[in-house]
Amino acid sequence: MGTVKKNILIGVLVSLFATFGGIFLYLEYFSRFGFYETIDMIVEGKLYGKVLSLAAIPNLFVFFIFIKKKQDNRAKGVLMATILIALITLILKFF
Repeated sequence: MGTVKKNILIGVLVSLFATFGGIFLYLEYFSRFGFYETIDMIVEGKLYGKVLSLAAIPNLFVFFIFIKKKQDNRAKGVLMATILIALITLILKFF
């Protein structure tokens, strides 16, 4: 695998990790309810898209860190994953 593709893949994986970290932080620390209770409320209210949108906020920080370190290909991976998350959010909004 080429260096460019490897760095883009690293950016995508870091972005996905940051998104899941954002979901965990929201569920664990920012919700007034318990972890599993909040998950049940998200499922019942079909709030997947909204929670996913909030969870993608850490990608912004990761993106700018990669840009500042001049790791443009990793930043491209973060951007690609963020666009994918936005598309998933859009799809979830209509279903």
